[in-house]
Formats: sequence, structure tokens, C-alpha cells
Amino acid sequence: MSNHDPQATLAGSTWPILLTVDDAAQLLRTTKRAIYAMIQRRQLPGIVRIGRRVLFRTTDLLDWLHQKSAPSHRSEQR
Repeated sequence: MSNHDPQATLAGSTWPILLTVDDAAQLLRTTKRAIYAMIQRRQLPGIVRIGRRVLFRTTDLLDWLHQKSAPSHRSEQR
């Protein structure tokens, strides 16, 4: 996946360049309320504000999600 791709893919799904709060909540499997709380605490990357609208750069959010993934305990024990 390149930062220059017009769309990003994850697990067979194609995402647009910018995600809405609804899209981000779906991607992170959480609620809109949780997304707004994370925005307020400055926990999410790639935030783009256009007027009152809040959008997310997909590649930034996917990179952040990838960095947050931890190895499972099984793979650590081997």
C-alpha cells in the first residue's frame, strides 16, 4: 500500500482516501462516540478538519492501526 494510492485496502475492503467518522468507527470496530472521544484526547492520527467536518487520512489510520497491533502471546513464547 502506498501513500499515493487513491484508495487503500484492508482485508479485501477498499477504503477512500479520506474517511468519515462513521467509516473510522467501522474500520476500528467501535462507536462514533468512541471516535470523537479519541479525537478529543488526540489519540488518532491523520485528522483533517474541513469546516466543522472531521475526516481521517486512510493511510495514516491504517499505518497507526498496524503499529498498534501486538504479537500474540503464542508467538512470543516460541
